Amino acid sequence: MPIATLDTVPALVVIDLQKGLAGLPAVHPVGEIVARTAQLARVFRQRDFPVVLVNVSGQAPGRTEAGVRKFSFPPDWTEFVPELEQRPGDHIVTKQCWGAFHGTDLHDYLRRRAATQIFLTGVATSIGVESTARSAYDLGYNVALIVDAMTDRDAGAHRHSVEKIFPRLGQTDTTDNLLKLLKDESCNDSDAVI
Repeated sequence: MPIATLDTVPALVVIDLQKGLAGLPAVHPVGEIVARTAQLARVFRQRDFPVVLVNVSGQAPGRTEAGVRKFSFPPDWTEFVPELEQRPGDHIVTKQCWGAFHGTDLHDYLRRRAATQIFLTGVATSIGVESTARSAYDLGYNVALIVDAMTDRDAGAHRHSVEKIFPRLGQTDTTDNLLKLLKDESCNDSDAVI
């Protein structure tokens, strides 16, 4: 369902668009995901809405059938891709598990900024993005998922998240539609000042 309403304080939460993950194979070209997300981040910053950049520097300690990772992270693993044009006002969250809320200050930061709506982009759709969306929904945020600004390593997992899970957690839309909504809301704000 397309997003029709912006809350007073929406936040953009960007999941794992970092050097260590940007080069991995994905269903959709990561360069396009980064470009769309960077475009959204510029507009959110212009409107003085919160921009949260999330990276991952480890993994949860539990046992899984997939086992533990078998490689060391290179030194620049957690650095955000330069196209995001990180700014001093961006809030940085480094996580050790799939979701961006668990074990971080994300919820406290969003509450301090009075954000009630979050827009999610990033990688991987079925892991970091979906886990963060689930927690945001459980915490009472209005969740919006920008589906053309996220990707996954697995086409089936991406499709399942977008088609089956996300409609139960919030609203889905595209970058262009969100940019139009942000522009329209900006025009309405300036009309109110006159």
